[in-house]
Formats: sequence, C-alpha cells, structure tokens
Amino acid sequence: MKKKIIDSCINLVNKYYDYDDIKTAELRYGLESLYMTITKMIVAIILSIFIGVTKELLLLSLFYGILRLVMFGAHGKNSIQCWIMSMLIFILVPLLIKYSHVPKLIIIIIFIFQFFLIYKYAPAGTEKRILKNKKKKLVLKYASLFISTCYMFIITYFANDYWSNILFYSLLLSTIFILPITYKIMGVKYRY
Repeated sequence: MKKKIIDSCINLVNKYYDYDDIKTAELRYGLESLYMTITKMIVAIILSIFIGVTKELLLLSLFYGILRLVMFGAHGKNSIQCWIMSMLIFILVPLLIKYSHVPKLIIIIIFIFQFFLIYKYAPAGTEKRILKNKKKKLVLKYASLFISTCYMFIITYFANDYWSNILFYSLLLSTIFILPITYKIMGVKYRY
C-alpha cells in the first residue's frame, strides 16, 4: 500500500515537473518519511485513546517536535526500529507526563546538564541528513539553546506540574536523541 501511494504521488508530480533521478529520489525519501510519520501518529493516537493519554501525546508531539526541528538527532536505523522507538516514546512518555511528578529542583539540575549537552551536540545530523553548512549549524545550535532556555524559564516561573512535565520530558527526549551514545545504541552514525 505504501509503495502504491508514494508511486502515485511521484507520478502526479512528474506530470507537472521534469525531475531528474536525484530529485525524484529525494522526493521519494520525503514522501516515505511523511507516510511513516502519519501512519505512526495514527497508531499512536489510537493506542493513546485506549489508555487515556491522547492530550498528553498531542502536547508531547508538539513541544518535542519543535525541539527536533532545530536539534535534529538520531533516527531509527530501519522502519522496525523507528516504529518500536516511536511507540515506546509516544505511549510511555505521555503516561509519565500524566502520572509522574518531577520536582522543579530536579528539573533545574537536569537542565543545567542538558544545556551543556545541547551546546556540545546540537544540532546532531545523521547519514541521511548531514549538516554541512556551518552557518546553518550555528543558527540551529543557538535556536536549540534559546528554545530549551524558554522551556526552562516557563517550567521555573509559570508552569504547574502538568505543563512542567510536558516541557521537561520534551526537552529530555530531544537531548537524549542528540547524544553520540544514543546513536551508538541505535546503530546509526553520528554526524555533526
């Protein structure tokens, strides 16, 4: 089904644009990523409805997604690994958001370490997404630090436990996925 949908989209695009093989391969990669993201989110939402964490899943997706846009980070080596990691993240973490309490002092201490890790490792590329432009990397690094600091400021001064958990776990996950050890565990190459 996936192949049929993607091929149909590529054929539609090829009717209007004259893409070479490289551009078509890039389009295929993007469509495959989009297809996998949409199907994973549909499954995660259905599961979250059954366990009562749909709101937490959607909020985590939003705030974690914002950080991943600028920090990048490790991706699954293959679709199966990606599915397993995604389901673990998007089901277990919403449960933690809903039912755990992390004291603000602990969050602040962890954030201090995270800040230095983000400074050192963000943005973190992959083999398929190598970050070559030094200026862009610097902009993404400072955007990562700025957004992370904003999350921490909100946690410290404005957020109740529920919102603190959403922002804290979003930041924690994003930081974990930029660490070289995570790349090693997942069997993918770290590219800075």
